[in-house]
Amino acid sequence: MEIVCLDLEGVLVPEIWIAFAEKTGIPELKATTRDYSDYDELMQMRLGVLDKHNLGLNDINEVISNIAPLAGAKAFLDKIRDEYQLVILSDTFYEFGMPLMRQLGLPTLFCHRLETDANGRIINYKLRLTDHKRKAVEAFKQLNFNIVAAGDSYNDTTMLKAADTGILFRAPQNVIEEFPQYQSAVEYDDLYNKIVAGFTAAGNG
Repeated sequence: MEIVCLDLEGVLVPEIWIAFAEKTGIPELKATTRDYSDYDELMQMRLGVLDKHNLGLNDINEVISNIAPLAGAKAFLDKIRDEYQLVILSDTFYEFGMPLMRQLGLPTLFCHRLETDANGRIINYKLRLTDHKRKAVEAFKQLNFNIVAAGDSYNDTTMLKAADTGILFRAPQNVIEEFPQYQSAVEYDDLYNKIVAGFTAAGNG
């Protein structure tokens, strides 16, 4: 009984906010959870920048419509789903993530929601749960599943700690150095092998 839990942005698809920053030419929006350990601080900064530049959900969705999964991501997910159950645990928002899920074969996605006004201006964000990645993994374990989790950012590290095996995938050097207890991979084949090894070590391969 195994579940693979994966982050989304930076692991399976490009960073949405970085793509939007490049489109708009606003460098502040290039900051991600790789740079901020405090998610609320990051989101408040983003909302402030959007408000300052009069940008809303429609502007972001226009950029998302041109984003494709990372090379090899869909084949990797197909291979995982042939052998294990899969859940995507992300700090993105359903308003951003669902178009990308369709390109990935509609895996299960747990994330958050945005609040917008009638003009599409993003006025707030609503977390499904604080530290929801960790709590999801802990809940799965309570249901007697073994969990291998992989992510690339600060906001993934509590999920990796809660899992039976945690793996950093294409993480920046600062995250790798701060969390040396986790294995690291940069290619999907290596990540797949580490996932299989994690379940094998638990006696479930």
